[in-house]
Amino acid sequence: MRSRRCRFAAAAALVAGAAVSVSAFAHGFAGARFFPATIATDDPFVADELSLPTITWQKNPADAPGAPAQRETDYSIEMARRITDRFGVELGATWKTLHTAGASDLRGFDNLSVGAKYQFFENDAHESIASVGVDWDIGHSGAARVGADPFSTVTPTLFFGKGFGDLPESMPWLRPIAVTGQVGVGIPSRTSTSTRNDDGSVDVERHPHTLEWGLAFEYSIPYLNANVRGTGWSDVLNRLTPVVEFAMSTALDRGSSGTTGTVNPGLLWDGRYVQVAAEMAIPVNRASGSYMGWTLQLHFFLDDLFPKAFGHPLVGG
Repeated sequence: MRSRRCRFAAAAALVAGAAVSVSAFAHGFAGARFFPATIATDDPFVADELSLPTITWQKNPADAPGAPAQRETDYSIEMARRITDRFGVELGATWKTLHTAGASDLRGFDNLSVGAKYQFFENDAHESIASVGVDWDIGHSGAARVGADPFSTVTPTLFFGKGFGDLPESMPWLRPIAVTGQVGVGIPSRTSTSTRNDDGSVDVERHPHTLEWGLAFEYSIPYLNANVRGTGWSDVLNRLTPVVEFAMSTALDRGSSGTTGTVNPGLLWDGRYVQVAAEMAIPVNRASGSYMGWTLQLHFFLDDLFPKAFGHPLVGG
């Protein structure tokens, strides 16, 4: 496998020369604020976009003391399409490869996911935006050998975004900051799953409701240049947005408790047609894992790439 540095350089080369003024974008705006697409948390707006691919690598803990750890590589695709100006649908799929030393690799699709989102609020003066949505992780649609659940999970979620460009002129260096986030409840279709062992005993795994929540803190260099003051940097650097994401899950009931998740620092680079993103994934506690992972993403703005096909919603466009 090529190094992540090589992957990032190759992806960046695909988009070199594609950048234009941020004002040319047609999605993810609240006033002068452009909210870039984040990786670990979902966006607070509807759009016509395609993530292809999103590559994630992580090292999972061993199943038993002394056993080898497992390396997991995921290749994901996700597409979002506006039905109206404020309502859109999403579809996602992930191909997983699990590698354990001394054993054959396990490969297969994880469960498919479909979702819908409605943007109900936008305040341009205060660079604020909010949406509600629901995601359906479809049970039995993936391969059990790679850990796809035999049950479905439905997650209704609130999404929000807030830019700080409305701060006073006396605080110029804080105005490029933005925060996006989400909070939802994962509702499994089964309360538990029973598995019969070779010795005839039965293991019962309970499936709790979970609080799925996350935040992304962004510092937009494009916003700094366009709305505060110029940096004098090169065009490539002026399109960067440093970001730190927090992706968390908290078990709520059925004998489970505690929070797991990752802190994801990274960089987003936005051009007119594409966005390149790279993030690390750092476990927040021992229950979340002991190894740091990473994610790379190439994200296409379909309404800019294909304005005749995607530059308008399906209804009322």
